[in-house]
Amino acid sequence: MNLNRVNISGLRPIVGDGRKLYIETYGCQMNAGDSEVVLSILQGDGFRYTEDPAGADVILINTCSIRDNAEQRIWGRLRELRQYKKKNKGLLVGVIGCMAERLREKLIDQEELVNLVAGPDAYRDLPRLLREAGGGAKAVNVLLSGEETYAEISPVRLDKNGVSAYISIMRGCNNMCSYCVVPYTRGAERSRDPQTILREARELFDGGYREVTLLGQNVNSYRWENGETVAGFADLLGAVASVDPKLRVRFSTSHPKDLSDEVLHTMARYPNLCRAIHLPAQSGSTRMLEKEFTGRGQASGKWRRSRYAALIFANFRRYTLDASKKLP
Repeated sequence: MNLNRVNISGLRPIVGDGRKLYIETYGCQMNAGDSEVVLSILQGDGFRYTEDPAGADVILINTCSIRDNAEQRIWGRLRELRQYKKKNKGLLVGVIGCMAERLREKLIDQEELVNLVAGPDAYRDLPRLLREAGGGAKAVNVLLSGEETYAEISPVRLDKNGVSAYISIMRGCNNMCSYCVVPYTRGAERSRDPQTILREARELFDGGYREVTLLGQNVNSYRWENGETVAGFADLLGAVASVDPKLRVRFSTSHPKDLSDEVLHTMARYPNLCRAIHLPAQSGSTRMLEKEFTGRGQASGKWRRSRYAALIFANFRRYTLDASKKLP
């Protein structure tokens, strides 16, 4: 396929008349993917994307709560946005994403600039929330869902290169790690219908993209059940890799407890599955690992630094993946 002749206009923001929407994204790749979903939803409601906040009718800040520093950046950015509000009294400013979920009352009660607050599972409700905010009310929806995956929504791609794209395959996390806010801001795990994932991968490949990254808070716990049909992460990896051998496939992020032999076998089987696994190392301390997992339904001694290293590197070598880097 001649990439110079591929028409990718169907994947890109619509241009033309309409209320102007500016989205600013902070945090992880999941947030970047969510911003593309938000644009798709609001594009369907007549909004048109702009990269100029000064000319926007609506500014949405897609936020991160993983560290205090991330939240402090958002507070600082909100102060900077006041200049646009002074020039355009009708401008609506919304805070969406994880910080919106965690600090909803503070954002509404203490930040006069903010007209709208929406959590990660409330993006379908954004058209209504914006109408409500436009009428002068403080619009809020931070309800977490046990089912929402935005499966049938085709994201509007905001990347600059037209080569690499993200595909969200699941949402939420069940691990409840003591250092992590994700289960409280994104809810419990739920996996997306694999057919919608494959449709999205095919659309991207046909649109000229040559690399996709499958996203989730813990991708290798992916599990789709529909009646007697069950698809695990290894099944999904193989299916996406089979879309076309010229499509490179990555995934992020993984948890060692779910890194199965089936996943590694699938990676070894398909040359277009990139030989890279993104795993949380944290401090690499046995004491911290014990403190993290003991009392969470897991026996003391199950998670030790040596066990972690053996699990990862022994399995990598078994399936001839690159395990040349060792823990010091």
